[in-house]
Amino acid sequence: MKNFRTVSDIRIERGGAAKLDAHIDGLCANKRVFIVTDAGVHALGLLDGAKAALRGAGYRVEIFDQVVADPPEAVVLRGAGWARDFKAGLVLGFGGGSPMDTAKVIALLAGSDQPITEMYGVGLAMGPRLPLMLIPTTAGTGSEVTNVAILTTGETEKQGIVANALYADRVLLDAKLTTGLPKMTTAATGIDAMVHAIEAYTSLPQKNPLSDALALSALTKLRGAIEDVCKDGQDIEARENMLIGAMLAGQAFSNAPCAAVHALAYPLGGFFHVPHGLSNALVLTGVMDYNLPKADGLYGEIADHLRLGNSGAILIDEMQRIKHATGVPQTLSAVDIPDSAIAMMADDAMTKTRLLINNPRQMTLAATIKIYEDIA
Repeated sequence: MKNFRTVSDIRIERGGAAKLDAHIDGLCANKRVFIVTDAGVHALGLLDGAKAALRGAGYRVEIFDQVVADPPEAVVLRGAGWARDFKAGLVLGFGGGSPMDTAKVIALLAGSDQPITEMYGVGLAMGPRLPLMLIPTTAGTGSEVTNVAILTTGETEKQGIVANALYADRVLLDAKLTTGLPKMTTAATGIDAMVHAIEAYTSLPQKNPLSDALALSALTKLRGAIEDVCKDGQDIEARENMLIGAMLAGQAFSNAPCAAVHALAYPLGGFFHVPHGLSNALVLTGVMDYNLPKADGLYGEIADHLRLGNSGAILIDEMQRIKHATGVPQTLSAVDIPDSAIAMMADDAMTKTRLLINNPRQMTLAATIKIYEDIA
């Protein structure tokens, strides 16, 4: 049986965040909005229009801006306590993947009595939760339309909560929020979104006709826009295409989950705090080369859809070309990861069985080590 689920209310409006009072209509009965973001987004003033619109319409607004990259469990628990004390009627995640993932879990924790330790895994977080709305400020993670939240537990270990209760009630895509993104962030998050689509299309246990269609549509949008936005960050049409492409890829991989690219990327973030999108970009083509004997047909179908040709090798070459064209770092040394860390990272990557089971070719420890060594 093939299943497909996604967010039921997705809105696309340039400048929509400045009209947020209209977009949250019906979601917040007590007019108390708890906004989850990070200090950088807050300092940039991206929230100013949204705050003004809400307060002008009589809403009380509380801002929790303590989210950091690879959000630690302790920060999420602090935010949940804050939301409960505020008596939030709506949790609004505003930012990149980390604020949105944090907002999802805060909404769950503040709306139910289930301990967070019982939520990790697939289908274990039961809810209920507070009403939840998500507004991305980067075009990459797709977190706004997924049922996944990734948190850091302990010092470096990452764990996922995967549950339908994490699907938001409403999503707003506002391309104006992304026009100020630096080129490197734009490139890395854009490649991250392309990884989501490629891995969804090759996610053998759960790929389905809907996830396939969304993945291909996402790649068409993203490939056509990523170099444009890296050249001209103010290109609003390209920015919107990136947002839509990332969202489509998110819908795809939420139903046909990611695989070995993500498994090998997680140790780079967990141990060395390399941003998630850049971690994926670093290991992408190495994993694709390894997968080629089993995934050539599927990669070839993607390449054919993108009018590149009909072989998997052509798709790998194109992803390598995009990495060069957008200027993302391409070696571990470029992000200050020493050769001595390879064995540790490989051991950690092999524990990501939730992801590895979806890979079209069984990943081995030896192959993982070689992929890291090839980009050292």
